[in-house]
Amino acid sequence: MSTQKRILSGIQPTSESFHLGNYVGALKQWVELQEGNDAFYCIVDLHALSGEIDPSLLRKRTLASAAQLIALGISPEKSTLFVQSQVPQHNQLGWIMECMAGFGEASRMTQFKDKSAKGGADSARVGLFTYPMLQAADILLYQAHYVPVGEDQRQHIELTRDLATRFNTRFGDTFRIPEGFILKSGAKIYDLQDPTAKMSKSSGSTSGVLEIMDTPESNAKKIKSAATDAEREVKFDEKAKPGISNLLTIHSTLSGKTITDLEAEFAGKGYGDFKAAVAEVVVEYFRPIRTKALELLEDESQLISILHEGSQKAREVATETINSTYRNLGIVQ
Repeated sequence: MSTQKRILSGIQPTSESFHLGNYVGALKQWVELQEGNDAFYCIVDLHALSGEIDPSLLRKRTLASAAQLIALGISPEKSTLFVQSQVPQHNQLGWIMECMAGFGEASRMTQFKDKSAKGGADSARVGLFTYPMLQAADILLYQAHYVPVGEDQRQHIELTRDLATRFNTRFGDTFRIPEGFILKSGAKIYDLQDPTAKMSKSSGSTSGVLEIMDTPESNAKKIKSAATDAEREVKFDEKAKPGISNLLTIHSTLSGKTITDLEAEFAGKGYGDFKAAVAEVVVEYFRPIRTKALELLEDESQLISILHEGSQKAREVATETINSTYRNLGIVQ
């Protein structure tokens, strides 16, 4: 019997390219967590339906997400990489989790409150409201020990634990109670045009976002146009020099050089030289990843075959869980 701990995490296919913030904040650690763990990584396309739906874009983005994950280092040999919709047990257990959850606790989920507040209650979809219950099902289906998430997902992990405990208490031990593995904060990457806001495509403009699949020329241009201050000193000072501090963090994160070493290296040099150096580091770091992802997308049938293999492995585990869940509920099978 394997002594490895099972890891489960997922990402929505909401765009055709991950950005540097995604990579540094989560995906880089996904790659590291493959070693010594039984890792399950899911492209959660059903969750993406809770927003605006464009069928052609959803398909394109799902495949692009898969290609980038593999190019970044997620190995189909080491991990189970799969698409949520190809495992129907997610929906089956999602309904059961909805039946376990109280309306009050579901209403307290901040994601629904925040997003519905932005667009108005009438425009918010029920799928966004029930999103956390499907997310709980995503986790519990695979009897995960740990769920690597950001701090903003802590509330969803607590709901998952509550629902699993409630079910186990009423109907017998069925689900492992997962632990939220809060990803180490590491470097925080900010928007190039607004270095006080985190790098995110939800900002409404892509000019401050470094995308993995963007052309080298485009990313270099974004860096050279990054907002800075009126001085010339390359120094880390998040309050007085947020733009330069962000660029120092980006360079340090990808090059492995310390902030102190970079400050010394660019002492007496202007921002133009520094931005050019940051652009070169980013472009060369992304180049092999982008090339590999494009190669995978060129052979779409092979990429889909990889996802089918992962989804088959995921279904085998999910089937065991849903069968025991139904049995404990008294559902005739």
